[in-house]
Amino acid sequence: MDAAEGDAPVSPLGRSSHTAFIDNNTLYVWGGYQVVDGEDVMLPSDEIWLCDLDSGTWERREITGNIPPALSGFCGAHVNSTFYIFGGCSSVGYTNQMFSVDLTEPCCSWKEVTDTKGTTPSPRNKHSCWVHRDRLIYFGGYGCKTIGEVRDRSSSSFFMDEMSWTTIGDTLFRCWGWNNEVHVFDPHTATWSMPEIQGPTPAPRDSHASALLGNKGYISGSVELAELDLFCLDLETWTWSQFNTCSYCSPLGRSMHTMTPISDHTLFIYGGLGVDGNTLNDAWQYNTVKKEWTQIVHPHKDKPRVCHTACLGSDGDVVVFGGSSKLCILMDSVALLRTPSQHHCRDVIIFQTQPYSLFRLCEDFMGKNPELFGKQLNWLPSKLRNKVDKRVAFFSNMKPVLTD
Repeated sequence: MDAAEGDAPVSPLGRSSHTAFIDNNTLYVWGGYQVVDGEDVMLPSDEIWLCDLDSGTWERREITGNIPPALSGFCGAHVNSTFYIFGGCSSVGYTNQMFSVDLTEPCCSWKEVTDTKGTTPSPRNKHSCWVHRDRLIYFGGYGCKTIGEVRDRSSSSFFMDEMSWTTIGDTLFRCWGWNNEVHVFDPHTATWSMPEIQGPTPAPRDSHASALLGNKGYISGSVELAELDLFCLDLETWTWSQFNTCSYCSPLGRSMHTMTPISDHTLFIYGGLGVDGNTLNDAWQYNTVKKEWTQIVHPHKDKPRVCHTACLGSDGDVVVFGGSSKLCILMDSVALLRTPSQHHCRDVIIFQTQPYSLFRLCEDFMGKNPELFGKQLNWLPSKLRNKVDKRVAFFSNMKPVLTD
């Protein structure tokens, strides 16, 4: 771990399009990009950042080994103790490489996942992943295929971007576009497979949000619709279903947002880039049993986010990290262009989605007001004192560490 210089708190760089997960109340953050002198710069792939969510303090861990290239649009997933990344776009183009690292090792080391069985998905980025029964299940994305691969797949599974292709002479060699494919990777056997899918398949897309509830994977957004769409894939029967909701009470259509499972039947949506071109700061819950949306009042209206991450923490908290607070999209007669943004964030935002226990309320109150109980809190049992000491550190670190 790297130590802080002097008394300055250690804190990661602001970033967007990174990946994050929570394990043992620690937030892990890897990858993403910043903007330097008007240019996108991928952040180092030989490090991972850890935030203790009890104290709010950050640490940096080095990762050696077969280090992945700097990537954008990759997809990260955590299975047991192993962190996987797949796909993305590097300086030399789109990739379908997979790398893994065991984060429980004293010296973490990247390994490229090779010698796999089955057919590896074509190169892609901005796809999503569900982790189900220790398998990685990937959906969608934007990427490149050979013309032979396009011909071999159903015309409804790949939508070609008419402004992006490569030709050699008069022959179309490689084309780019969006897909709605489902690919499964089993780490235990190092095998790729494609299940036979049934039901009303979502339109090909990228930059969507995904979440897992039980045996069902959910996706929403990315396509240009006035209201946010929502699909569900049963991971036992491999059958898609679509949720139809009332337009007057549905969220605005969007992309680059997050969707987090907060109970056995509830999904939490936050932020994203709206179809109106604005970076959004609204929060919604979707009840998959009642099949209805509810807009949530929250205290973070001054923190719109796009290309951020959101993870389920303790006590039903949704932990949001990073992203951009203002994404600017320009449109000319030929294409949509994203202008580089300097509004990358490094703050942690906590959404409370359910009432806290009395124990948690007491921890937070003593953490905010240690002077009322004595700074050392020696009168508390040691286990509780350690937890309260971390809450004191959390609230004292909020200003220098948890800011834009």
